[in-house]
Amino acid sequence: MYGFTIVENLQKMDQDIKHHELKYHQKRVLVSKEFTFDAAHHLHCYEGKCKNLHGHTYKVIFGVSGFVDDIGLIIDFGDIKKIWKEQIEVHLDHRYLNDTLPNMNTTAENMVVWIYEKMEEALKDDPNKCRVEFVKLYETPTSFAEARREWMMDE
Repeated sequence: MYGFTIVENLQKMDQDIKHHELKYHQKRVLVSKEFTFDAAHHLHCYEGKCKNLHGHTYKVIFGVSGFVDDIGLIIDFGDIKKIWKEQIEVHLDHRYLNDTLPNMNTTAENMVVWIYEKMEEALKDDPNKCRVEFVKLYETPTSFAEARREWMMDE
């Protein structure tokens, strides 16, 4: 039923599909992109291993929602990557986080809110009304902190 086939007639714009057909719906949709970075830090006022200088390979996952444009995209994954590389990662990757982040204890809980705020600021004027829905920051493969849109709204 699902045998292998070779495409013989590649669909052509304005011949097989019309421009107005590219946008299928008008719903809000969420896309997600993940990145990793390596960094060192230590925690203040903490009695445990993390009070000593140490490092992690962090993983951050962004959930961004918006409305599709006239070709069916809410945001190009490359645009999320550009924001990450130019506005966020430069403060994190191969850095001593206690020096490069604002004055805070560099816990995953504090860092995930900072990352959320940086991405939200970068998307504030997006024409497709893109917004951050969540950010997950993994400090280890099994431990993460999460910031969600509904929690970031003023209560």
